[in-house]
Amino acid sequence: MTHSDWSNVRERLAQLAAAPGAGVVFGSVSHGWTLEPPLGIDELAEVEAQLRTELPGEYRSFLLQAGRGGAGPAYGLFPVRRVDGRWKWEGDGADLTDVDTLDQPFPHIEAFNPADALPPPPDEEAFDSAEEFTAAEDAYWEQHAAVVHHPRHSIGLLYLCHLGCALREVLVVNGPARGRMWVDNTADDDGFRPLFDEDGKPLGFARWYRRWLGAAEDQVSHGVQ
Repeated sequence: MTHSDWSNVRERLAQLAAAPGAGVVFGSVSHGWTLEPPLGIDELAEVEAQLRTELPGEYRSFLLQAGRGGAGPAYGLFPVRRVDGRWKWEGDGADLTDVDTLDQPFPHIEAFNPADALPPPPDEEAFDSAEEFTAAEDAYWEQHAAVVHHPRHSIGLLYLCHLGCALREVLVVNGPARGRMWVDNTADDDGFRPLFDEDGKPLGFARWYRRWLGAAEDQVSHGVQ
């Protein structure tokens, strides 16, 4: 199991919060450089009992040491909270996580696009009237949405942040890519793909979070808009 030391994260976030011009960092107005309190070990045990699976080690240690959500990439890290006696992640798109299937494997290790299984959209020239074409086009896009956004594609994925424009980044909780970060680009009709570090290695949660934190510090220190 992979663990990480998150002991300096809150200090670094506090320095960013106090720095002039920190608001230039994308999404910082939303999360305000603030992390919610960490989970207690008993709370984490409740979460994992509900999910019927253990969370990947790097993220698990973050929840215990750093915080349950808040400051993070883009608009921030979706926090996990107890709501009506059940644990759930909250945020714009957090409900795409199916907590009842997180114990099942996400089967992919390479990028895939559910839209690739669909035929091309209807060609207007193939129809005798605008009404027929409109009906066919409406039916096609209804089918497109049903296929592309079917919940089966996100089994085993934990949605962690919203990039804007309905694009979101996720953590693989179970399956051959467990512990790795992926992006859900289905809103751009570009499917799902794994994230990689600068050296071409798959990006895990710790490097994903620290890369964002370091880039934010560089942006603020150099005054980059």
